[in-house]
Amino acid sequence: MQRSVWLSILAASLFTLSGCKTTGAGAGGEMSASSAIDIGSSVVAVASLSDEEMLELGKRTAANEDQRNQIAAPRSKYAKRLQKLTANWTKIDKANLDFKVYMKNDVNAFAVPNGSIRVYSGLMDKFTDDELRYVLAHEIGHVMLGHSKRALQLAHASSAARQAAASSGNGAVAAIAASELGAMGEALINAQFSQKQENEADDYAVDYLAKQKLKNAGAVTALRKLEKLYGNDRSAFSSHPAPGERAKRMEQRIKAK
Repeated sequence: MQRSVWLSILAASLFTLSGCKTTGAGAGGEMSASSAIDIGSSVVAVASLSDEEMLELGKRTAANEDQRNQIAAPRSKYAKRLQKLTANWTKIDKANLDFKVYMKNDVNAFAVPNGSIRVYSGLMDKFTDDELRYVLAHEIGHVMLGHSKRALQLAHASSAARQAAASSGNGAVAAIAASELGAMGEALINAQFSQKQENEADDYAVDYLAKQKLKNAGAVTALRKLEKLYGNDRSAFSSHPAPGERAKRMEQRIKAK
């Protein structure tokens, strides 16, 4: 069974922001030249989607994930806690933020580029309020810095929806079926962000919390918890910084402020 870990630091992923892993890889695990060209062409084409189309794609992807998962009831302890922690977090720049809790034991959270932030009950069970605020602010960072948008662009470019839209002449977003939206949602949930992007989202989170006059030391303790839960073996984290290394970096950054 696949075990999702917050920020996908341990999860297997279909997509990365530097490239795309496909079932068309050869025996050596490398993508063929023709496949790379096809995907490269799709990425260029999907990058031309208008802001309105990307917003609609994000909305449809979030709505589809909400249908596929059990959302915490409004009066549940999870929903009430999340609402309390994000009471003043309704809009940042042009992004309307929307927070929901999925009733899943995984220690995970993810963001959709339209501003939808989803956090799992398993993460909330293990993290304090300050740590949870850091997680949420980190996910907001992925939205505001364009990381989630890029992940969704790659997911869409690599999907059957891209070919369906091109062959039918319909709008790229209108042609997407529910099953394809599900695949895109999984790509966002399991998106492996680069070390640079994770560090950028970490920096965004602690700065955002400081501006809100909220404690940002939860960044350090949250990452230390992940280190304790899942270890700090760099080989297990691919190209991404291990949680212990991120915790040390955050601790130094907070002290320097």
